[in-house]
Amino acid sequence: MDAHAGSAGFRERRANGRAARERSPRSSHGSWEPSAQRVDPISLLEEQASARIPELIPVRHARMMVSPFTFYRGAALLMAADLATAPTSGLTVQLCGDAHLSNFGLFGTPERRLTFDINDFDETLPGPFEWDVKRLVSSIEVAGRHRGFTDDERRAMLLAATRGYRKHMLDLAAASAIDAWYNTFDVEQAQSWLRDERKASRAGKRQVEGFDTVVAKARTRDRMKAFSKLVARVDGKLRIIADPPLIVPVEDVVGDERSAEETEALMRLLLAQYQTTLLTERHPLSEYTYVHMARKVVGVGSVGTRAWILLLTGRDDADPLLLQAKEAQASVLERFLPPSRYTSHGERVVRGQRLMQAASDTFLGWQSATGDGGVKRDFYLRQLHDWKGSIDPEVMVPKGAMLYARMCGETLARAHARSGDRVEIAAYLGRSAAFDEAIADFAERYADQNDADYRSFVDAIHSGRLKAAEV
Repeated sequence: MDAHAGSAGFRERRANGRAARERSPRSSHGSWEPSAQRVDPISLLEEQASARIPELIPVRHARMMVSPFTFYRGAALLMAADLATAPTSGLTVQLCGDAHLSNFGLFGTPERRLTFDINDFDETLPGPFEWDVKRLVSSIEVAGRHRGFTDDERRAMLLAATRGYRKHMLDLAAASAIDAWYNTFDVEQAQSWLRDERKASRAGKRQVEGFDTVVAKARTRDRMKAFSKLVARVDGKLRIIADPPLIVPVEDVVGDERSAEETEALMRLLLAQYQTTLLTERHPLSEYTYVHMARKVVGVGSVGTRAWILLLTGRDDADPLLLQAKEAQASVLERFLPPSRYTSHGERVVRGQRLMQAASDTFLGWQSATGDGGVKRDFYLRQLHDWKGSIDPEVMVPKGAMLYARMCGETLARAHARSGDRVEIAAYLGRSAAFDEAIADFAERYADQNDADYRSFVDAIHSGRLKAAEV
């Protein structure tokens, strides 16, 4: 227990959290019913596509069309519009903005430890803490339906996530400020936790061995493996291998607009400016030199935004570094919440990520550049691969899915406790299961909405209103 837990300040914070229940009862979060004024979801997707690369929009639609779960991954704007009409706790945190199951995973910290955390912050913005919780728990229901889990199995998963969030927030509220800030969930802790769960018969051998396999695979996904898959020597020079339309070298994108020498000079300037946004003055990036770049299609929801792979080399060609520069557009939340305090959306993403993650990529920074059409665009940069790994929701069994849901719920609580008032939120949540049950109810109802929107989306493709093209 924190030594100051009984101080006037802490008592006031707890009182504020309980008072928020009066304004917005925990049970109120369980409702969902679309209003008569709900905007057509297809119109929202069309509007979103207008700011993206036109030839890649059919690829985005094809990826979203695979299942209701992949549609949900690409429909963050639709859910943000719906959440804006729901009751709100009034308790603000730094939101991930797109906290679905597939946006949690493993990555390497600067201290070279493998940790489990949120790994996507394109939509990050301050807002009501329950928006992230609803986004996460609804994704569990959508994924569970897609996997064919029973009603009881899915309900257990939903409650595991919400209970994990609530109980971990209570633990963090009782901890000292320093202990709460440095709270992490590294791989060794996760593996020990899973083995304890197996002893308690809440996990099986398959779940433990499956996680160990994900960990082992993540450790192999480093810069050298990425280099061997993406780069080849062409006419004596290292070049990123073309695989259109998924990977298109820069010279094929800009055509005759800019010479190779001009591109290289521009990239050297941009990289020097980007280096000023990194956390350390003496950074290893200073020893690397730009070689080549290519546009790359990434993810599901991000398809159509501009994303680049940058190849750099250090002491020689056997010392490569691959960075990803990803376009940062306005968060989908900014239509419904106060706008970002940062003029650069790249900075918005980076600042939010550094705040929410217990440890962030050493190469995480931001930059703006003028691209096609003379439009200035914001980007954030990070390593392309650095011990990254994930658990695939598409292959999980019920018992493993329930454990994973709990891990994600606890991880989200940890991220929110770093940016919001953990004492107020914990007091709002309380020790009963009222909040857990309400969020689970919401998730079941919102999954019905997602199913209906998915059917409308597929119909729009079949009618020709939207185009889809698999590659």
